[in-house]
Amino acid sequence: MRIGELAAAVGVTPRAVRHYHHLGLLPEPERRANGYRDYTLRHAVVLARIRRLTELGLGLAEVRDVLADDAGRELVEVLGELDEDLARQEEEIRERRGRLRVLMEDARAGRLPTEGPVSPELASLFGKFGPAPHSPMAAKDREVFALLETTATPEVRAELLASLESMMSAPGAVERVHEAYALLDALADAEPDDPRVAAAAHVLAYLVPPEMVPQDTGIGLDDSGDSGGNGTGTATGSFLRAFYADFAPAQAEAIRRTLRILREDRP
Repeated sequence: MRIGELAAAVGVTPRAVRHYHHLGLLPEPERRANGYRDYTLRHAVVLARIRRLTELGLGLAEVRDVLADDAGRELVEVLGELDEDLARQEEEIRERRGRLRVLMEDARAGRLPTEGPVSPELASLFGKFGPAPHSPMAAKDREVFALLETTATPEVRAELLASLESMMSAPGAVERVHEAYALLDALADAEPDDPRVAAAAHVLAYLVPPEMVPQDTGIGLDDSGDSGGNGTGTATGSFLRAFYADFAPAQAEAIRRTLRILREDRP
């Protein structure tokens, strides 16, 4: 058989056959006098087995392990691992579809947050913040929380949600949140040395739980991301620069002062 005939018989492409040769999955056949490969029934059997295994979801490295063990012992082990992996994927898909159903219901009811889909837990916390529809800072705050939830590890995400839940369960928290948003909104056109910056920082520091502020990692609190020169160029420093740059100068200064107050008060 020529390569095209072999590929057509098994239902793959000639390119796939060449790729399997390159990876060592399919033995190279003898060549005829004219230089063309001469494939046998054995090549078709092996190629069909490769196709079946890849359709089951095995990677090519796993297929190589299976083919190396004609007795099939490795096949049982690999298929068992594949079954466990598929079971995990099924559970993840069920969870994602559950979240999607909630989002679809919220979208139909007009409750989908403008910052995009977030977890039900964070959406519930946003509801506890109370309505602040005319506050640009409130909208920005929600966007930052949505970003953190998306990029954080599961452990950090759980800690973030727990801290927010603790913050919003305190008496008068909603009123203080709205006061903080109003103070920060008022700083949109102010200078960093405006006396209202200090007032906003103290309101924020009273509101935010200290555990929400990470331990000092050598990254400074200014927009250079540098603390004595040892934070410049780091990923955290770059994130801080981008974070502060998204605020007006006086608003960014209020947030810096807030973090300083919280870190100074940390035991």
